[in-house]
Amino acid sequence: MYDLLKGLTVVEGATFIAGPTCALHMAQMGASVIRFDQIGGGPDSKRWPVDEAGHSLYWEGINKGKKSVGIDLSRPEGRELAQRLATSGDGLFVTNFPVEGFLSYERLAALRPDLICLRIMGWADGTPAVDYTINAAVGVPWMTGQPDDPRPVNHVLPAWDLLAGAYAAFTLMCAERDRGCSGQGREVRLALSDLAAATMGTLGSIAETLHGGDRARAGNDLFGAFGRDFPTADGKRLMIVAITPRQWTGLVKMLGIGDAVGALEARLGVSFARDEGARFTHRADLVPLFTAAFALRKSADLEPEFEANGVCWSYYRTLSESLAEEPRLFSENPIFSPVAHPSGTYPTPGAAARIAGSERGHAASAPRFGQHTDEVLAELLGLGSGEIGKLHDAGIVG
Repeated sequence: MYDLLKGLTVVEGATFIAGPTCALHMAQMGASVIRFDQIGGGPDSKRWPVDEAGHSLYWEGINKGKKSVGIDLSRPEGRELAQRLATSGDGLFVTNFPVEGFLSYERLAALRPDLICLRIMGWADGTPAVDYTINAAVGVPWMTGQPDDPRPVNHVLPAWDLLAGAYAAFTLMCAERDRGCSGQGREVRLALSDLAAATMGTLGSIAETLHGGDRARAGNDLFGAFGRDFPTADGKRLMIVAITPRQWTGLVKMLGIGDAVGALEARLGVSFARDEGARFTHRADLVPLFTAAFALRKSADLEPEFEANGVCWSYYRTLSESLAEEPRLFSENPIFSPVAHPSGTYPTPGAAARIAGSERGHAASAPRFGQHTDEVLAELLGLGSGEIGKLHDAGIVG
């Protein structure tokens, strides 16, 4: 946790990943984030992974450091209260509720004209979508997988959701900065479909397809350069990447296969050191040379040679193995600290950025559903204890 956004209040009415991670990024930079949910939890309140008691570890992770308000959003009084919250504080609201409805920008702007509303969407036309369906539509699963397997391969990481959360935080701060100069409120709509399409264009994939058709699957081979998994003599499996000339020449040198690679270059009329694309084009000739060389070496003997020759590499590990064996990632990583959550105490990450000259605070805990309802209603909306009591008695808040 940092305090770069200390004093800034963001209200979140969002579920699943993209919207909540946007607000999480803001919270980890010091903003006060107030999240409202349906009493007892919204549609993402039980998402896996869960602990033995059924607590959603996903929900805890994505909502740590936020204040939780429980509202009965099915009732008109609850929806009116949500509107008041959305337009309170600094007038920054993050949501993935539909464009039309009680949290539409038009209704909220009528209550606060300078409101900035960041709305996460599936398709830009309002059609519902999630990361997996957008990924299927944009073509990535057909590029992923082994060449001899015709089935599409979904990725485990919700890339578009996570990218949307980060991009949403960026655009929210851009709009807030502009409002400071112009006084103008606005709605920013960020669709996963637009983000995915734009990313494919930015990475050159659209132009690639127009020039030569759809990209063929390459299995574990790194597209456009040299990189893939190799097993060692002691049964370990390594990911090796050689993109730069230094990485390539260092790898060839340490494996002692310079003569064989040189003979292959002479036969093909290419220079693998100068042309990373040639390494990918001729990987069927190169991979057997490297596979044979790695099969003769034990991983412990390779490690110092990787370091000495500037090779880019990593072990393939399960997450449990990484927790035990890679201290740079977890046990000795200062972004983590032990934090007590509703489900228990475990290492919890704060902001991923390391900001020189700024003190890093400990990671924050996740709230219980509705934990801060009374506090927020009193401090942010100025309701008295009697008014709050009546809302509780009527079942509007919880």
